[in-house]
Amino acid sequence: MLKEIMHIGVTVSDIDRSIAFYRDVLGLQFQGEILMEGKETDLLFQRENCRARVAYLNGSEEIIAPPVELIQFISEDAAQDAADLFKTSISEICFNVEDIDAFYKHLLEHQVECLSAPQPFDFTAFGFSKSKAMYFKDPDGIILEVMQLVE
Repeated sequence: MLKEIMHIGVTVSDIDRSIAFYRDVLGLQFQGEILMEGKETDLLFQRENCRARVAYLNGSEEIIAPPVELIQFISEDAAQDAADLFKTSISEICFNVEDIDAFYKHLLEHQVECLSAPQPFDFTAFGFSKSKAMYFKDPDGIILEVMQLVE
């Protein structure tokens, strides 16, 4: 019944700041923004007089992933919990990179909070590949991951 993942939604507190981060720091391409409001929006989000700014960003035509959808609810503060990898939820969005060490340096140059330096993993015994991975946070503290496959 399911055909594909259309997008990955992230609720943010300041959409302009988040667009700038995902576009200027992570290098995703801004695809556009919409304003959601009206009866259908109220029903979808189960809120009266709900208004939301929604922006879409993607890596390129070559990226093998759906776009990231940023959502900021207008005139209503979204509850802000601290991101926690050990809490039942969607834990992170993972992006593939060609050179994780260069990307890590890029994040540090932009004062991005990184949870560690890139770490090597060898899962060949389980039928997977070798890789390097690391976690970092977006401006709202949402946990993101980058991974580089290693031969």
